[in-house]
Amino acid sequence: MTAAPTRVPTRVTIDGNEATARVAYRLSELCSIYPITPSSTMAELADEWSSHGVPNLWGSVPAVVEMQSEGGAAGALHGALQGGALSTTFTASQGLLLMIPNMYKIAGELTSTVIHVAARSLAAQGLSIFGDHQDVMAVRQTGFALLSSGSVQEAHDLTLVAHASTLRSRVPFLHFFDGFRTSHELSTVELIDDEVLRAVVPEELVREHRLRSLSPERPFVRGTAQNPDVYFQARETVNPFYTATPGIVADVMAQLGALTGRHYDLVEYAGAPDADRVIVVMGSGGQTADETVRHLTARGEKVGVLRIRLYRPFPAEQLVAALPESVRAVAVLDRTKEPGSGGEPLYLDVVAALAEAVATGQRARLPRIVGGRYGLSSKEFTPGMVAGVFAALARPEPPHRFTVGITDDVSGTSIDYDAGLDIEDDDTVRAVFYGIGSDGTVGANKNTIKIIGETTPKYCQAYFQYDSKKSGGFTCSHLRFGDKPINSPYLVTTPDFIACHVPNYLRKYDILKGIKKGGTFLLNSLWDTEETKKHLPDFVKRTLAEKNINFYIINATKIADEIGLGGHTNTILQSAFFRIANVIPYDQAVKEMKDAIVKSYGKKGENIVKMNFAAVDRGGEIEKIETDPQWKSCSGKFEADTHNRLAPEWVKHVADVVNAQNGDDLPVSVFKGYEDGTMPAGTAAFEKRGIAVFIPEWNAENCIQCNQCAYVCPHAAIRPFVMTEEEAAKAPESVKRTAGNGPLKGYQFTIQVSPLDCAGCGNCADICPAKTKALTMKFAETQMAEQPNFDYLHANIGYKDTIVPKAQNVKNLGLTQPLFEFSGACAGCGETPYVKAVTQLFGDHMMIANATGCSSIYGASFPSSPYCKDRNGRGPAWANSLFEDNAEYGFGMRIGAEQVREKLANLIIAAQKKDNVSDDLKALFEAYLPVRNNFEQAVALADKMIPLLEGSKNQPLREIYELRGFLTPRSQWIIGGDGWAYDIGYGGLDHVLASGENVNVLVLDTEVYSNTGGQSSKSTPTGAVAKFASSGKKIRKKDLGMMAISYGYVYVAQVAMGANQNQLLKALKEAEAYDGPSLIIAYSPCINHGLSRGMGQSQLEEKLAVESGYWQLYRYNPTLTDEGKNPFTLDSKEPDWSKFQEFIRGEVRYSSLLKTFPEQAAELFVLTEQHAKTRYENYKRLAQ
Repeated sequence: MTAAPTRVPTRVTIDGNEATARVAYRLSELCSIYPITPSSTMAELADEWSSHGVPNLWGSVPAVVEMQSEGGAAGALHGALQGGALSTTFTASQGLLLMIPNMYKIAGELTSTVIHVAARSLAAQGLSIFGDHQDVMAVRQTGFALLSSGSVQEAHDLTLVAHASTLRSRVPFLHFFDGFRTSHELSTVELIDDEVLRAVVPEELVREHRLRSLSPERPFVRGTAQNPDVYFQARETVNPFYTATPGIVADVMAQLGALTGRHYDLVEYAGAPDADRVIVVMGSGGQTADETVRHLTARGEKVGVLRIRLYRPFPAEQLVAALPESVRAVAVLDRTKEPGSGGEPLYLDVVAALAEAVATGQRARLPRIVGGRYGLSSKEFTPGMVAGVFAALARPEPPHRFTVGITDDVSGTSIDYDAGLDIEDDDTVRAVFYGIGSDGTVGANKNTIKIIGETTPKYCQAYFQYDSKKSGGFTCSHLRFGDKPINSPYLVTTPDFIACHVPNYLRKYDILKGIKKGGTFLLNSLWDTEETKKHLPDFVKRTLAEKNINFYIINATKIADEIGLGGHTNTILQSAFFRIANVIPYDQAVKEMKDAIVKSYGKKGENIVKMNFAAVDRGGEIEKIETDPQWKSCSGKFEADTHNRLAPEWVKHVADVVNAQNGDDLPVSVFKGYEDGTMPAGTAAFEKRGIAVFIPEWNAENCIQCNQCAYVCPHAAIRPFVMTEEEAAKAPESVKRTAGNGPLKGYQFTIQVSPLDCAGCGNCADICPAKTKALTMKFAETQMAEQPNFDYLHANIGYKDTIVPKAQNVKNLGLTQPLFEFSGACAGCGETPYVKAVTQLFGDHMMIANATGCSSIYGASFPSSPYCKDRNGRGPAWANSLFEDNAEYGFGMRIGAEQVREKLANLIIAAQKKDNVSDDLKALFEAYLPVRNNFEQAVALADKMIPLLEGSKNQPLREIYELRGFLTPRSQWIIGGDGWAYDIGYGGLDHVLASGENVNVLVLDTEVYSNTGGQSSKSTPTGAVAKFASSGKKIRKKDLGMMAISYGYVYVAQVAMGANQNQLLKALKEAEAYDGPSLIIAYSPCINHGLSRGMGQSQLEEKLAVESGYWQLYRYNPTLTDEGKNPFTLDSKEPDWSKFQEFIRGEVRYSSLLKTFPEQAAELFVLTEQHAKTRYENYKRLAQ
């Protein structure tokens, strides 16, 4: 459990989310919550503290309620305020937009509250979870006061300012800080104690708030309907409240400064008193600007920065007063974009304030004011960029509406800057750690920075860089620590220490870029000293030698395997860091690391703790390698391992650059032709990430050719191929093969792995049904020779999906090319095998609407597209709109396409009546119309029609040709997780199912919000521990399938691939065949479940879930009713209920409750089983 937010040390190392939540929780009685990155942590902490009975400032435990959406959270917030409670919520991005209607109401009713926002990009041409001010600027008109924090310390302090100011002013506040850059930055801060909280928020303010609430004891009416005669006048009555608000905020800031010594103002100027150039900025960019201004003024430049803290009501008077009269040029920097406007919001406000000041005589002259954009989607904002803006302001004609931090070679908006400008204090130690998602590197570095920050007098900062893949993605941790406060909200570019935890990163990324002379490099090496030297790329060798780097290796991968930690090398390498860096005495570091292990892993069991203790102890097994002076003559140019391979131009010039972590270097022109956010299909196949530690090796003699391994593979990295004797003779001898059996007699059969695409989960080997397993997991390095074999088979042999009916059984389906491959999903993902199977069945004519969530992130994270084309150029057409509207989005796709297809059919009917249409075409038209909704028949006829239509000048024929893409029917699929289907999108899903339209819905049910970190959903069963349910879910799981069945005309199935592979195949085929809405709910084990067996046995977990009665399999097919049969088929056998408790206790999401709330666990686990039994008995009755 995270430390309680009361009676804690004054100085701690925490992130911006926690810094905010600590104060917000203490000053609230109710928190209405809903998860959205990057704000979710604030809500998670509030739920955790509430579950453990941590009181607020007045001694009561705040109620924390999870709603079905952000709109719901805002509605509950509004209601709680009217009920008299001090209430708050936390959100970001699209979630904030869903709150807008209630925000207008709350502000219009002058109701005191604070919404805390980790400001984030809005989904436009693409979704981004990273930070800028687009969301905040979209609500600036609602009447909420907007208060901006620029650092973790400011977020902590200004949370109090916001809560106190809203009670004093009656104006609701939105307190925001930069998503990720501040929300996730770990920093050393001074905490506000309870005495200060009580002084700034006296109880009389709370009493006044309550007196404004609804009460039957003093009844009145609020929220009336007003007509044109009075609405305008009533709207103007709020003006005095907003006029007073800036003064109130300033007073609270002054009071806070007097009590803590930390002083803030509405507008703060720093720099030369006679500055001629000034930057105006909000948020974390203000820290960078402030740091750069100090550097430039020390060199004699007359520059300054004006930081805006209160943005609404806009402090025009304070801004005018703070700006030196000497200023001749002002650059207003906005972290947002408003296409089509005369400028971005902050710029327009500053122009208006200064122009009015000149017009009214408050200022003698108007400086040149230009606007610029920076930092969208957490794009870096560095001292070099700040200096570049000042240099641009020094020009006789400063550029207007410029951008900084990108190269805009299309519109010419970008300005030049010195990317290498380094102004950091030399005494600040800087370290960079390269890791891979879920290897624990980020978690270990969080512990490291907390150990340093809380056991030494040093100031600390940590920031974590991710790509958007799931576990297995790129991570880079940036750590700073020193004797002075650290105010550098940008990535480390000149590290003293670099650790590479993933050996193959040596050839993928320029990992030693910027390392200081005499610095230190720690490599997790799979090899001994001499072999390591052989594996070092030339550019690494040259850097090591030229900069006299202290080079250490440790085989943490081998040590982790010996200990039993699998691929988790983080604790070993953390221990190695402390051994080498000597930041604190190593013995002390060992003690602190072990204390942190108990806190972090105690819930997961004693064995996990012991293994991590062993990892700490073995972290000292480092070896120093002396660099060879001759390495100085090696080539110093970094080239990624993909630089000379054959690939499409877009892959080479865009995808490869981004995948090498150099996407910041791409100019705007690269995206010409892709302005609307589209990208080519199938680009994931070119990534070749090589992330697996262990890879399956196929033994042909043991193989029974069932193809189950290919069916269950989450990444489509293992596939069966069949070769004719002629093809086999031409194939490389290294390709293993055996004689085909059953319908494949006469062919040569092989199971082939793509080692560079394998994630190493091991599910294929685990489920292999052969008496002696045909697949065994081996160290990845031993299997790399198989990559050319896979490439040859894929390119030259291909997929013989016509020699047997592909949909007949699992074996046959394996011979069909997966049109979903090599995604960025977690190793062992329970979701992706379902998606892959659907694309094998219907991918050549699929339309997919995908809800935001895990399936959209691994399904389309730029520049990786796992959805690909078959040999005919066909493949799934995929798109994502939002989280909440996916069912409606897919419904619209369906009816939109069908409208065009109906028009096409009418054109064909009309063409049949024309004299100038050939008999051949008329015959094809006549054959086509009755079967136009059958894909196989329609595509065959379309292939004959199109050549006859091409070039025709006949009006209806020309139009038919133009619409030729609609000749074949589309299989419409709507895909998403349980957070979408059970919660935020349920209303739309219900409506779409009720419509009767022929759409297929696939719900990937992980029973939590997987993408945002594992929060509870209505799919979460009783007793399960999840974020937002840290003391165990108290209410039963929603039965989505039964709710859909109640319509009577919706096809519904519950499936679990690992439990019954053929039942899944039947359900998919029946759903597609059914001429109406279908709903398939697929049980999907998730890394958030904490499987004791590991995700390498996620398929087994599905099997055990069904055998124990935890999950049930059934199909409800309405067509059977018309045949006089029971439409409900129970596919589960009678469960062995004696295994139920053992099953749930094999997952940390349940077993952890036994450690934290043992009494509640005993009660809830009984209910969990009872609810499962009740479901099963209900299903049995339906099946009778």
